[in-house]
Amino acid sequence: MTELRERPHERSPGHACAEPEHGITRVFHLLGKRWTGLILAALMNGPGHFAELRRSVSGISERMLSDRLTELAALGLVTRTVEEGPPLRVSYGLTDAGYALRPAMVELTRWADGHLPETGAACPKEFQG
Repeated sequence: MTELRERPHERSPGHACAEPEHGITRVFHLLGKRWTGLILAALMNGPGHFAELRRSVSGISERMLSDRLTELAALGLVTRTVEEGPPLRVSYGLTDAGYALRPAMVELTRWADGHLPETGAACPKEFQG
């Protein structure tokens, strides 16, 4: 496993930025898609039905949720379980690979809490509501 070793302020003069590692590029290709990280985060506490996920991920359309869940299932991060009815219900849950993202998600949350302003906080006071 490759680590990011140097901090930019620790580099000697003359070093330019470098292309990101292939692994981190693949991660952000997935997690950088709108809604994907939020869907994974919503499933971290356990499986949920489609309607529950739709309510948990505010603003997502049914079509987008369906597309993202299909993609995450194809990648082996989410399972899809059909519960025979009536009514027929479908639930989604994380696989072991999906749950393995928990430490990274916790650290990203911790980083955001310490370094990213709350919504609207970056806007100068004279422009706020």
